[in-house]
Amino acid sequence: MKVSIIIVSYNTADLTKACLESLRLAHGEKEICVVDNASTDGSVEMIKTLFPEVTLIVNNRNIGFGAANNQALACTEGDYIIFLNPDTVVDPAAIEEAVQFMDENPHIGIAGAHILNPDGSDQESVSYRYPGEKYASGETCGLAGHIASILGAFMIARRDVLKKIKGFDEDFFLYGEDEDLCWRIREQGFEVGFIPGARVYHWGGMSEKNTPPPEIKKKKLEAEHLFWKKHYRPETIRRIKRAHRMKAHWRLFTLALESLLKGKTEEIENKRIYYRHSLELAKRVD
Repeated sequence: MKVSIIIVSYNTADLTKACLESLRLAHGEKEICVVDNASTDGSVEMIKTLFPEVTLIVNNRNIGFGAANNQALACTEGDYIIFLNPDTVVDPAAIEEAVQFMDENPHIGIAGAHILNPDGSDQESVSYRYPGEKYASGETCGLAGHIASILGAFMIARRDVLKKIKGFDEDFFLYGEDEDLCWRIREQGFEVGFIPGARVYHWGGMSEKNTPPPEIKKKKLEAEHLFWKKHYRPETIRRIKRAHRMKAHWRLFTLALESLLKGKTEEIENKRIYYRHSLELAKRVD
């Protein structure tokens, strides 16, 4: 099998259905594995009924994005692995474009697609810096290539490279795992690539649609701190935390003034919750 597609689903039944329907129309031979992280919206029954060709792994609890992908890695056979979000629809040519790109670029270990919003406008698909990298002390100098990471909505990687680095770091529950994966692949001497011809439409954040915005931002902040701790020197982390403390103090001050002038609004309060948590994390001794 040339390519295996792994989808981790969590309460995204309608979107997962649209995603799987688009994969049926996608060109080329492929196997598809869905890992369901204890959905309660009928996702499992829908997949069993409408997509019997899909390999389905059903978890009795939400074990996280990285851990679920690692589960599926052990159950698939493709030379290339595509990690695909359930809130995506792939262009019919996207899978073949991605495989051809990897075949033609053996120095690329992982690559991302051209991600689009549902209206066809561009989403930011490529990042050239890691969280906190502007404060780094040369930690990134030995990493291959110039792309730091690609959006995790669609990532194609070589199975042998994933095997060498033991897949995703399961300490990252939902956010930050794509950046960490790209870093570790670059450490192995492989570059991160971008495939402009592989077009994928992405709704974004749908598995967290019922989570309050401050809670989502809190999760992202905690993932950033985990990333720093794993990849940066202590002196770099101290610089990052100092900058975050200064910014949090300043923003809390300006938000207090804004609240006095405009009154308390949900938007202001959400921002205050975010910066309070940012300050708390920046003060924490790991």
